[in-house]
Amino acid sequence: MDLSYSADAEAFRVEIRTWLEENLPAGWMDEDFEMTPEARKAFNEGWPKKLFEGGWICATWPTEYGGKGLTTMQGVVLSEEFARAKAPLRADFFGDTLVGPTILQWGTEEQKQEFLPQILNGTMRWCQGFSEPNSGSDLASLKTQAVLDGDEWVINGQKVWTTGGHHADYCFLLTRTDPDSPKHKGISYLLVPMRQPGVEVRGIVQPDGTAEFCEVFFTDARCPKDNVVGGVNNGWKVANSTLAFERGMSATTGYRRFEEEYKLMVAMATENGTIDEPDIRQRLTAYYTKIQILRINGLRSLSSTLTGSKDLGVMALGATNKMFWTEMHKAAMELALDIKGAHSMLIDTGGPTGSWPGAARDKRRDGYPVSPMMSSFFFSRSETIWGGTSQIQRNIVGERVLGLPKEPQTA
Repeated sequence: MDLSYSADAEAFRVEIRTWLEENLPAGWMDEDFEMTPEARKAFNEGWPKKLFEGGWICATWPTEYGGKGLTTMQGVVLSEEFARAKAPLRADFFGDTLVGPTILQWGTEEQKQEFLPQILNGTMRWCQGFSEPNSGSDLASLKTQAVLDGDEWVINGQKVWTTGGHHADYCFLLTRTDPDSPKHKGISYLLVPMRQPGVEVRGIVQPDGTAEFCEVFFTDARCPKDNVVGGVNNGWKVANSTLAFERGMSATTGYRRFEEEYKLMVAMATENGTIDEPDIRQRLTAYYTKIQILRINGLRSLSSTLTGSKDLGVMALGATNKMFWTEMHKAAMELALDIKGAHSMLIDTGGPTGSWPGAARDKRRDGYPVSPMMSSFFFSRSETIWGGTSQIQRNIVGERVLGLPKEPQTA
C-alpha cells in the first residue's frame, strides 16, 4: 500500500487550499465560528456559484462535459482539502453524485448536453424516485407505471422517502413500462420534471421536526419520450449503477466526519464524567478502532485503484464497506445519546458546548428548531436503509463474496 503523494499532487493541494482560503467566509476555520441565519442563507445561495466558477463541481468529469478532467489522485486531494476545511463540495448531492454520473455512463449525447451543464452550475436540483410504500428492499416489485402517449410518457403511482422532493426540479424515477415482463425486466429510468400538474409532494415530518423526507404522488404526470436513460425496460441495470454511486464513500475522506464526532464524544464524556464508566470507555475505543479500519481500508482501495491491481480482498471491501460504516455509525450515535443522557432529547443540545457537527453552522431546518445530536442519531438510522439496507448488503456479502447459497425465496 503506497501512502505517498507525488509532487504534482502536493502542488495541486496548495492550489486548492489557497482557493479555499480566498473564497470561504472570514473566520470559517475558527473553532467558535458561527453564522447568522441570514448569513447562512446567503452562503448557501452563493457558494454553488463560487464552486462552479472555480471548476470544482464534478471536477473529475471529462472536460467535454464541463469537468476539469482531474486524475484519480487529483480528485482525492480535492476531496481531502474540502473535507479538511469542512467546506461543501457539491451544489446538489443527488445531481452531482447520483444522476450526473449515471447520465455520463448511460445517457445519450442529447441528455448529456441538456442536463449535465445545469447540474454543474447548480441551477437544477434533483430527487430520487425509487422506493414505494410496498417496494423498499424489494425495489423491483415497484408499481408506479409509465405509458407512452405519443411523444410523452404518462406516469401514475407513488414514491416515498423522497429526500428533498419539495425542493427538486427533476426526479430520476424508476417506473414500470412493461407490466407483462418479469419484474426486473420491465422497468425504465426516466428523468421527470417535478414542477408540473400531476405531481404532488407531501413532506413527512420527522420526530426532530424536520420534513426532508417526502412522499410524491404522480397523477397523469408527463415527461418527454426521450428522457429514458439507458433504454426502455433497461432501468434495473441503470439503477444499479446509481446505487453503486450512492453506496460509495470517498477513500480518504469518508472516515473524517466520524473522527470529528468521536472527538466530540470524548470531550462530552470527559466533561460529564461518563468517561470513567468502563462500558462507555470500551464503546468509545471500539468506535475509534472501527474508524481506523475504515481509514485503512479506504487507503487500500485507493492504492489498488491507482496501481490497477486486482486484489480479491480489496474487491470484497466494495461489497462490505457500506454495511460496515453505516452499522458502525448507528452504534456510535446510540453511544453519543448514552453519554449525554436525557439532555440529548432536548432541543438544541449538542456536545459539551453545544457544538455537535453542524450545530453552530445550522441550528434550524425548514423553520423548525433542531437538536443537532438527535438529528445525527435519526440520520444514522436512515443510513442503514438508503443505498441498500443492511439486510440486503448481508445477502450480497454472503452470496457474492462468501459463495453461500442464496436465501430461500418465499411465495
